[in-house]
This record gives sequence, C-alpha cells and structure tokens, in this order.
Amino acid sequence: MIPTYNRTAFLERALSSVLAQDPGAGEMQIEVVDNASTIEDPEPLVRRLGGDRVSFVRQPHNLGAVLNFNSCIERSRGEWVHILPSDDVVFRGFYARLKTALEGRVDVGAAFCRNAFIDENDHPLWNSELESPTAGILPDFIEKIGVSSRIQCPTAVVRRSVYEQLGGFRTEFISGDWEIWIRIAARYPIWYEPEILGAWRQHTGSYSTSAMRSGRLIADIRRCIEFSHFSLPPDRADAISRKAREWLSLSALANAENFVRSRDFPTALHLIREGLKCAVSSRSMKALFLVGWRATMIGRNFLRDVFWDIFINRTFPLRKRLGLRRRTSIQHDVR
Repeated sequence: MIPTYNRTAFLERALSSVLAQDPGAGEMQIEVVDNASTIEDPEPLVRRLGGDRVSFVRQPHNLGAVLNFNSCIERSRGEWVHILPSDDVVFRGFYARLKTALEGRVDVGAAFCRNAFIDENDHPLWNSELESPTAGILPDFIEKIGVSSRIQCPTAVVRRSVYEQLGGFRTEFISGDWEIWIRIAARYPIWYEPEILGAWRQHTGSYSTSAMRSGRLIADIRRCIEFSHFSLPPDRADAISRKAREWLSLSALANAENFVRSRDFPTALHLIREGLKCAVSSRSMKALFLVGWRATMIGRNFLRDVFWDIFINRTFPLRKRLGLRRRTSIQHDVR
C-alpha cells in the first residue's frame, strides 16, 4: 500500500522499487492511495508504470497523513500489510526475504529490516543501527523500541490480524508510527532482518522536516512517550519512559547542533527549548554546552541567547529544578 500526496517524482521511484520485485497479482496487492493531491495528478504516472497491475484510488478530500495511512490498512487485503510512503523505497529481496522468514510463523506480529537513510537524490546518508547480526526474533525488544524509535515504516510489515486487534495509527500524533511499534512489540514477537532492504528518504519538502524545524515534532514525540507509557510492561514502564525522554532530549539537542552548523539559530533554539522540556540530565547539559561551543566557533554567542531564553523568557524543567521563578515586572503603588 503506497500512500502519496504531491510526491510524483518520489512516487515513481517508490512504485518502481515494488514492481521490480513483484511476485504477481496472486500473491501481492499493489495499490496507490492518493490523499487528494493538489499539485500533480499521480494517476497518469501510476497507469504508465503499473498498467492494470497497480490499483489507484483518490481520496475525496485530504484526510491528513495519519488517516490516509489508516485508509491504506482498511483497503488492504493481504495477510501481511506493508505501507510504503511514496517518499521511500524498498530494495530487491525485501518481499522474498521476509516471505521466507515469516512463512509458518504464526506467533510473529510484525517484521522489519535494517534500513538506509537517503537524501532526495538517492544518495546514502547513514544506516540504522544493527539490532542483531542474524535474522530472527528480537528478544525483549520492548526494552529498545520503548526507549527510541528504531523502525521505519517503509521497512516494516504487520500482520493484518494485529492491526485488527490493536487498531491502526493514532490520529493524536503527527507521526504515530513509533507509538504503533511500541503497541505491537508489547504484545507480539518482532522479527528482524539485518540486511538493508529499504530506505527512508530525508528531504526538505517532507512534513516531518518542517515539523522538526518548528519544534512541533519533538513536542509530539514527547506526548507519544507519555501516551505509550500505558502500553509498556507495568514493572518497567517508568524506567523505559524515563530513558525515552532522555533519548528524545539528546536527539533534539543533536539536531539543534546541526542547525547551528548551518547558522539557523532560530530553529536550533526551538529544538533546545523542546528538548529541555523532555529531560534535564548531565548528558543533556553537556550536549547543550556543545551546541553553544559549536555556535561560538562560528562567531555567535549562542549560549547567551539560550540561557536568556531558559532563565528569563521560558519555563523549563531546568528553571524549576534550580528553584528559579519566572521574571515578572514589578508594579509600584504610586498613589
């Protein structure tokens, strides 16, 4: 299932990557679900590449990304559901490898492979962390997936009955995929394939990139951590959630450093602000000073701006821990 919206150039690569390893209509449904694109009509492209082999449906109006993903689940007919966002691609062997691994495994709820991160021109950026050197069930995976987002949607398949039992993507979140992986991993074994068989595309036009720049993505993930607490094993939920908040804080600060390097100081400040709302620890303070040092090296006293924001203009956990009160104007009685 390929959800798309105003992504014709990337859609061609995504659909071609599927058709290149098509096992045939008897084994796999291929459908593009357009979320009422406004810039280019993707249907001619789909017809040119897939002919009658690929189904095409256009939503009557834009549902938003999350609801369009859920529509893909509802429209799918297979035992296993693969949602491939039109920005992304799968490599040869993705379907064959997972099919071989999952045949006869009635216990597995979902499976995913190691993935590459690529830019808008298909150039490799980095690879995801290796979860295991060998293929198989990941033992106690909830301890990892509960702390940090480790699965990318284009590289994961989910058993249809699991979606039917647990539901689809939560509409409360901008990017609800991490939450659904936690929900699944808390209840079912997860299969892992260590070979890189898919790629998640990072590009400036993506919704997640714009949400990251404003800080909204960090705030959204923080709410996801709070919500997911109830899906975790009760005896470990507090510890896992605490580690998740620190991970998110460090991730936000690492991204802030990247924006400092490109001299985008307003975006860096947004990320620092949201990152320190997640957790304040010795590691996050070291990361914060590293951001400031990096800014100083390129001629900007950014730490001054950060600490002014923390201590004067904003209410952060750090201020509360230090017992600082928000600065207010003093009104004198002049009668």
